[in-house]
Amino acid sequence: MSIFICPVCGEKLDISGKSYICPNRHTFDMAKSGYVNLLPTNNSGSVHGDNKLMLRARREFLEKGYYKPLCDAVCKVVSKYCCQNSVILDAGCGEGYYTTAVKANFDESNIAVELYGIDISKDAVDMAAKRKSGVNFAAASVFHIPVMTNSCDLLLTMFAPYCGEEYGRVMKNGGIMVMAIPAENHLWEMKSKIYDTPYKNEVKDYALDGFEFLGAEKVNFTMKISENSDIISLFSMTPYYYRTGKTEQQRLNDLKHLETQADFEILTYKKTAKE
Repeated sequence: MSIFICPVCGEKLDISGKSYICPNRHTFDMAKSGYVNLLPTNNSGSVHGDNKLMLRARREFLEKGYYKPLCDAVCKVVSKYCCQNSVILDAGCGEGYYTTAVKANFDESNIAVELYGIDISKDAVDMAAKRKSGVNFAAASVFHIPVMTNSCDLLLTMFAPYCGEEYGRVMKNGGIMVMAIPAENHLWEMKSKIYDTPYKNEVKDYALDGFEFLGAEKVNFTMKISENSDIISLFSMTPYYYRTGKTEQQRLNDLKHLETQADFEILTYKKTAKE
């Protein structure tokens, strides 16, 4: 069984061998790693998402455990709202670090769930699928999610672009959305070392159309990083990476040791029924 739908005609996709096929015979073969490309064919030649170099840097940084307190907290929140046979979608899953951890957490508790992960980067979902975690991965955009309407019990989004209309469409009425965002002081000490006039992250209003806000959990911890390559990997995971000048970049390259706080919020919402 699959909740994926055909990106061409919107019909349900069924698995046949190593392919996904819809009733209109549109066929999507799984890659060797196990993911399926469900991006619209007119975008197939475009470059999407992070490149391989950035993805490898992120994977290596995360696998060293720097963000483990956040990962553990997310797993705990997700498990609170899911039970046997729950359907979970990680929208913007990247290379699968959090998705795989969530699946492992349920496996350890002997709770069977259907877990899906999508990301617009084919390189990212290829890395994710190679983890062989039992998660169903697809290359797809969060703005055009190839997933059946009202099919997900829980939607997880970790620092991904927000698309409330699509998120609400794929979630069941009363379904849960778990969202991780950087909080006000995230990486403040790092920014203070790099920029002349650093600024704190903007904290936006929690209210979202179509969702009832259930609460926020603060996750704050200190990271001690002693390798410049890890510091650069951390910085490349932030939006600041793309708008940093040569002077600031040199300060980053000169950092040999860094002690900085990681500051996050895990927000939980319930999808409200339309009137």
